[in-house]
Amino acid sequence: MSLPANANANAYVDPKVLQYENFINEVLKRDLQKVLEQRDSVYEKISQYLQLKNTIQTLQESGSQQLKTEVDLGCNFYVQAEVEDSSRIFVAVGYGFFVEMTHDEALRFIDKKTSQLTTFTEQLTKDSAKIKANIRMVLEGLRELQGLTDLPESGRRDVF
Repeated sequence: MSLPANANANAYVDPKVLQYENFINEVLKRDLQKVLEQRDSVYEKISQYLQLKNTIQTLQESGSQQLKTEVDLGCNFYVQAEVEDSSRIFVAVGYGFFVEMTHDEALRFIDKKTSQLTTFTEQLTKDSAKIKANIRMVLEGLRELQGLTDLPESGRRDVF
C-alpha cells in the first residue's frame, strides 16, 4: 500500500516548518527582546539626564548656593543632607566616571548627551522594526509552506 503524494509532501514540510518556528522563537524573538530592552535602558538614561537638567535649572532660578536634599544610601534608605556650595556638581559621563562641572557646563553636556542618546534610540527602533519585518517574512514563508490561505486583514495583528 503506498502513501498518497500529499503525505510525502507533509513529511518534507514538517521538519522545515519546525526549523522556521525554532528560528523565529530562538533567534528573532530573542534578538527583538534584547533590542527593546536596550532601548528601554537608554530611555531610562535619558530620563535621568533630563531630571538632572530640571534640578540644575531649579537651582539656577533659586539663586541660592545652599541646598537641602535627601540622599539614597542604598536599598531605598534615605538621609537628609545639606550642601553648602552647590555651584559645582558631579555628573556621570559614562563607564562609572564622574566629572565636576559648573551648572552651565553640565547643562551643555546634558544637551549633547541626550541628543546622542536620542539618536541611538532611533537606531534601536529601526533595528526592532527590521527584526519585526523578518519575523513577519518568516511567518509568511511558513504560511506558504503549510499551504494556508492568506489571513483576512481584520484577523491580522502585530507580532509584538
